[in-house]
Amino acid sequence: MDNSSGVGVVDKVVSLIDCLVSGPLSLQELSQVSGLPRPTAHRLALALEHHRLVARNDRGQFILGPQLAEWSTPQATWVSAAATIARELRDATGASAQVYRKVGDERVCIAASEPTRGLRDTVPVGALLTMKAGSAAQVLTAWTEPEEQREALDKAAFSSEDLMQVRKRGWAASVAQREPGVASLSAPVRDAAGIVIAAISISGPVDPLAKATKAQITALLAAANQLEAAIAN
Repeated sequence: MDNSSGVGVVDKVVSLIDCLVSGPLSLQELSQVSGLPRPTAHRLALALEHHRLVARNDRGQFILGPQLAEWSTPQATWVSAAATIARELRDATGASAQVYRKVGDERVCIAASEPTRGLRDTVPVGALLTMKAGSAAQVLTAWTEPEEQREALDKAAFSSEDLMQVRKRGWAASVAQREPGVASLSAPVRDAAGIVIAAISISGPVDPLAKATKAQITALLAAANQLEAAIAN
């Protein structure tokens, strides 16, 4: 069966995206699997990366980008609200604020806001981070199915006991898990069905965040509630 649409560039773009459904690919692998010349595959992959339809993991391989996940989510409009809520959380705590979603075996930052002064933990929107360390990774793992959770815990910086504690108290903390000198706090964000679909976080230097204060936790949980209300609407 001929899958050609008659529009060559569209067919090539769809071919590249389809190749990445099965997992990460290097440029050479992407060229081979798609059947496109390496320069063409590279040019189109970079264009798709610009539009967040394709991204790269920490090994430089091409993977599906966060825009696809956002489009496939019925409540995709809440993503714009995440930016506003992250900014308000930053102002309330004085720390960097982010919102993450799980994409494959990594997490992508879909909203971020940095303090205008002082030390910060800069995570740009679109950045892909590990699911093996950090408070957001703990939150995005804590409410997954047991089999998925067991796989996620392999070589992770946190344990099943840590995740049990996260579920019990409703938020997670990490100190120098993802990066030396960086601490963070995260809370789950649920959709209307009660499923955890995101994590909202504050992060920064260890000194201010290593010992979570009541004010920080209150602001974080309030922000999570705000985001859940945006999703429900």
